[in-house]
Amino acid sequence: MSQISDRAYVHPDAQIGTGVTIAPFAYVAADVVIGDGTWIGPHATLMDGARIGARCRIFPGAVISAIPQDLKFDGEKSTAVIGDDSTIRECVTVNRGTKDKHMSKVGNNCLIMAYAHIAHDTFVGNNCILANAVNLAGHVTIEDHAILEGMVAVQQFIRIGKHSFIAGASLVRKNVPPFVRAAREPLSYIGVNRIGLERRGFSQDSIQDIEELYRLIFVHGKNISHGLEQAEAQVKDGPEKQMILDFIRSSEGGVIRGLN
Repeated sequence: MSQISDRAYVHPDAQIGTGVTIAPFAYVAADVVIGDGTWIGPHATLMDGARIGARCRIFPGAVISAIPQDLKFDGEKSTAVIGDDSTIRECVTVNRGTKDKHMSKVGNNCLIMAYAHIAHDTFVGNNCILANAVNLAGHVTIEDHAILEGMVAVQQFIRIGKHSFIAGASLVRKNVPPFVRAAREPLSYIGVNRIGLERRGFSQDSIQDIEELYRLIFVHGKNISHGLEQAEAQVKDGPEKQMILDFIRSSEGGVIRGLN
């Protein structure tokens, strides 16, 4: 049985799963789906197009699926999706998509901390953490297991790779490849996210191969093209190597700078 406060507004057309709790003064619009076991806190607002997974927690003041902050938006039908087991903390805003992708999405098992903003057509992968006041512009892609510290601001159309870590208050204007730590201004590669990779079960051999790849690409003072050629030739093949090379080669807007 769901527990829906008689002081919440829940439109009769909203689809509410089993075991859902909706606290007083929450607002749930008509075109909303809420998965089993999810908790909707007081004063949370779920607008048309919100798709909330199972066992989520939506904290007070969060607004999910408001229309995009995009002057080109013309009222097209779109959604904002929150995956299973994700936590959306106080005053987070997740805007729904535009005609570009018709969807914005936060994946499974994510933690989106207070006052973060996720703009239209932005995709956040699984097991990601966005700390307080992170701001993602439209059309951004954050891949699985990425961590962005507080007050990171990400420019539109940027891609941030898997298992990467971005230091607090960074401005992200270029794509960030997988497995790296990034900091400084302008944003730069400062090393491999070794601690994060160890915690997630990567072998020492894999981590050493990743470090060698990035030494060749970013540290040896060569241009990126030459570094990629050296990495291709000198580091043994493996899934992490292919992921790194493919990411950088497909980054039309370029990637962050290496160490000076």
